[in-house]
Formats: sequence, structure tokens, C-alpha cells
Amino acid sequence: MPDYEKIIADLYDEVAAMAPKGTVAAYIPELAAMNPQHFAVTMTTVEGQVFQKGSFEEKYSIQSIAKVLSLSLAYSMLGEAIWTRVGVEPSGTAFNSLLQLEADSGIPRNPFINAGAIVVSDILISNLANPKEEFLAFVNAIAGRTDIRYSAKIAASEKSVGYRNIALCNFLKSFGNIHNEADAVLNFYFDLCSIEMNCTQLSAIFLFLANAGVSPLTGKKIISATQTKRINALMQTCGFYDESGEFAFKVGLPGKSGVGGGIIAIHPQQYSIAVWSPRLNSKGNSYKGMVFLEEFTTRSALSIF
Repeated sequence: MPDYEKIIADLYDEVAAMAPKGTVAAYIPELAAMNPQHFAVTMTTVEGQVFQKGSFEEKYSIQSIAKVLSLSLAYSMLGEAIWTRVGVEPSGTAFNSLLQLEADSGIPRNPFINAGAIVVSDILISNLANPKEEFLAFVNAIAGRTDIRYSAKIAASEKSVGYRNIALCNFLKSFGNIHNEADAVLNFYFDLCSIEMNCTQLSAIFLFLANAGVSPLTGKKIISATQTKRINALMQTCGFYDESGEFAFKVGLPGKSGVGGGIIAIHPQQYSIAVWSPRLNSKGNSYKGMVFLEEFTTRSALSIF
């Protein structure tokens, strides 16, 4: 068994000392105001061990990482029928591209690009009586928590500059792949991206994907083992925008990033690890987070490959 405590402590210090590279997501006003110096890591094993360092108690907007959670809930409700509305292939285009939707007749390439997550939001609105409240309750229940919240300020900030997402939603609706009113779908989508967590919470919540769909913290089955396998596969191939292949090549774990600077990665039957550093590389992924995770799997000599 690798000495995770020493690996994380040593590697954290090395990465923290690196010259700053990248920029925060300045196109969203509230994210532009983040302190770019934050850096945090939390690893939680399926046996309940926790190793962490840095500003791991500081909350941040998880952004696109929430798309994994919304997909998990929608998948648990619709089963395999969900794949008639959204595909499972890497996009090959930008995460907010309109071109791919035109080529594929309104079926988003995967659930983690913006168009795909907007369709998943539409599915949840159609299947939940109170989507905003019920989705947040689902997220909290995964780890037996009650303290996870949306950020109204961040949701409003995203909506104020969300012209491309508004275009995507209306374009999807023109193909018949949005069933509810566009404004309702977009409001829910902006809310789910605004969810705030710290690394301790994020690592704990994602343990169910390292444990065949069962939260080891509560013993509750969140999704089936087969659905867990499918979602982990999607994180492996589609979780990092146009850098998904690079992440698979260098890190070798299923994972998902968000433009708030967070990254979550899963080692099935082993652990969930959350890393946060707000400065993003040119692909929209945390610069230090990517460096840390590549070296972490190298030093621990463990990946899924």
C-alpha cells in the first residue's frame, strides 16, 4: 500500500512552490474574483481514511463537476433510455460548441459538454416535482450531509454572461431535445453549476463512484454497479473538455474538472481525490490540479491501467 500521507504532503509542497501559471475563469464575474493562490487536496479512501493538505476547508464553485451528479440522478431515474437524448462519445469540439449539435441533429455528443448537461437538466425538470430542492437533497444525501448549498451570486453571475448557453438551449429546443421552457431549464442548469463545496466534501461525496454505486459513508445505493461503470467510463473519456485524452494518458483515472478550478478523480475500489487550484490552463482545467494528479499516480504507482 502506498504511503498516501507522505506522497500527498511532499507533492503538495512541491506543486505549491511552482511558479504560478494559468488564469482564473475571468469570463464569469464571480469566478474572476477568486483568490488564485488557493490550493487544496483531499483524498478519501473507501475504508474511510482521509489525507488532505492546503485550503481544503475553503468552499468553491464546483461548476461542471456537478454534471456528474446530475447525470447520476437522471440515469438512476431513466435507465438506459437516457442515451436516446444524449450520446457517449468525446466531443472533438469545444465544450460549448454549436457546430456539433448541428451535425448530430440536436443530440449532444456526451453529458459533460454544456449541451449534454442542459439536456440532463431538462430530464430532471421533467421528472422532479421540485427540481432545485430535490437535486440538492440528492447531493447532500449521498454523503449524509445537509450543508451543501447553491450559490445565488454565482448562478446570477453565470446567467448574466450565459449567452452561449442560452443559444445552446434554444438550439436544442429547435431539434425537439428540450421538453420544458428554455428559461426554466437554463435557470436550473446555472444553479447546479453554482453548487459550492470544499475538497473534503467533494472527495467524500464522490466515493460512491469508487464503490460500485454505494456510498461507503451511508451504505446507501446511489446508482447500480453497471451505471457506475458507465459513468466512470464517461469521466475517463469525456471529463476534461479537449484535454480528456491527455488526462487519461498522464493520470490514468476517471475524473471531472470544473472551471472553478476543481478536479475530482476516482480510483475504483480505492479512493476519491479532490484537488482545487483556481488558475486554469488553456483547456479550462486547473493547471496545478493536473500537474498534481499526474505526479500522484506516478508516485503511488496506481492507476486503472
